[in-house]
Amino acid sequence: MKKGVSKFMVFSMMLMTIVSCKNEEKELADKRISELEHYVDSLKTIDEMAINDNWNQIASSYDKKSFAAQDALSSLDENDRTAVKERMDSYAVVYNEIKSNVESKKVVLPSADISISLSQRLRDRFFGAGKIGEDMSFGWVNKDNILKTYETFFQSYKDNKSDFSREDYDEVKLMYEALDNRKNTVEKEGLTSEDNSKIASIKLKFGPMFKVNRMGAKSRETANSKE
Repeated sequence: MKKGVSKFMVFSMMLMTIVSCKNEEKELADKRISELEHYVDSLKTIDEMAINDNWNQIASSYDKKSFAAQDALSSLDENDRTAVKERMDSYAVVYNEIKSNVESKKVVLPSADISISLSQRLRDRFFGAGKIGEDMSFGWVNKDNILKTYETFFQSYKDNKSDFSREDYDEVKLMYEALDNRKNTVEKEGLTSEDNSKIASIKLKFGPMFKVNRMGAKSRETANSKE
C-alpha cells in the first residue's frame, strides 16, 4: 500500500512539474507577444514624419521583438501556438501597412546627392535593402541566424570585392566590426559551440583575404592618381 502511495506521489510531482513548465512557457510567449503588440500599437501614436526619419531603427526593433516572439512560440503546444500565432499575424498586418506607407513615401535622391547613399547601397548589397541602417545595430541578428548572416556577408564580399574602392573597403570593415559586436551579445544568448566554430572559421578566412584585397585597392588607386 505504501509503495502505491509513494508511486502516486512521485507521479503527481512529475505531473505538477510538467504543468508548471507549460505554464511558464505560455507566460513567456504571452509576454513576448504583448511586447510586440505594445510596440506596434505605439507606432500608431508616432508622427508620420518621425516614423519615416527613424524607420531603420524602428524596423530593427520590430524584427528583434518579432524574433523573440517566434522563439517563444515554438515551445508551446499546438492549441496555444495557434492562438498566439493568430495574434502575431494580426499585428504583422498592422506593421506591414505602416511599412508600406513608409516605403511609398521614400524620395529618390537627385543625382547631385547620390554620394550620400553610396554607403547605404553597399550595405544593401551585402544584407538586403534596408536591413542595415546608419547605426549598424544588427538588432535582427540572433543565435539562430547569426551563422547565416556571417555566411551571407562573406559570400557577398567574395562576389563583389573586385569592384570595391578603398572607401568601400572602409565601409566593409565597419560592417564587419559591427557584426562582430553583435556576435559578442549573441554569444551570451545561447549561441551553440558548433555555430561559433563555423563563424570562427569564416573569420579566419576573411581576415587575411580582406587585408590583402584592401592593400591591392590602395595600390591601384595610388597608381591611377599618378597617371
